[in-house]
Amino acid sequence: MTTLPAAEIRRAVRLGLEEDLAQGDATTAALFSVPIPAQATIIAQQPLVVAGMAAAVQTFLMVDPSLRLSVSKRDGDRAKNGERLLQIEGDGRSILQAERVALNFLQHLSGIATITQQFCRAVRGYPVSILDTRKTLPGWRTLQKWAVALGGGTNHRHSLSDGILIKDNHLVLLQEHRRPVEKACRLAQKHRSPTLPIIVEVETLSEVQQALAGKPDVILLDNMAPSMVRRAVALIKKRALVEVSGGITLRTVRAMAAAGADRISIGTLTHSAPAATVSLVMTVARPAKRRRR
Repeated sequence: MTTLPAAEIRRAVRLGLEEDLAQGDATTAALFSVPIPAQATIIAQQPLVVAGMAAAVQTFLMVDPSLRLSVSKRDGDRAKNGERLLQIEGDGRSILQAERVALNFLQHLSGIATITQQFCRAVRGYPVSILDTRKTLPGWRTLQKWAVALGGGTNHRHSLSDGILIKDNHLVLLQEHRRPVEKACRLAQKHRSPTLPIIVEVETLSEVQQALAGKPDVILLDNMAPSMVRRAVALIKKRALVEVSGGITLRTVRAMAAAGADRISIGTLTHSAPAATVSLVMTVARPAKRRRR
């Protein structure tokens, strides 16, 4: 099971609560001056891969450690439409104060995990990995990439230090060279650490030839149609891993896998994943009936 460090969860929850609750809850304070016993249930309103449960639980407990929580679905579990994810009992005021932050974690991260699973299922049967990108919300990268892993995807670079990825704007700055792609790869070979992979982004078959001369670990085919990817794969002949990227959708991803890609990197997983639909249903807790003697 892919796990997220507890310290990272606490950091994210603290930031969320500071943003939402630092000045108090004006509505709840105006309506309820004393504790009000309540029970709340968080329910999936669509089929989804659960992600963000640990953060949601931490949110409720950070607001009020006396709340009693019962987790029905843990991070990485699959949930059906209508299934219970989490039940909370205690002071209704505390539940209201934690509600939005907890749901934000569950909705956003479950959305990422769910769409990642859909992409992975779409390429089932092909020896290809679905990768994320660095197109993440500032401060949320660890959380978002964790959700990708929960959905079955593979994490690409976490930061700029995790690999040498030569992109189009790097090549623009090398245009005085006759073969800028090859030049960039050779410079990278000269200065890289042995553990860092070299990935070079290309857009044409001519640039693929240059890349092969520079001997990178991965050749990234950017915005190529499947027919062009096939030609590039035939040209590369397994001398480097083949990655494809650029405008990949659930409708086109299988064609890219069939064209021979080893890796498919998809920004949509983190920057455009639809939020999963979950809801919190609150009820007033009824006092237990006393037994007659």
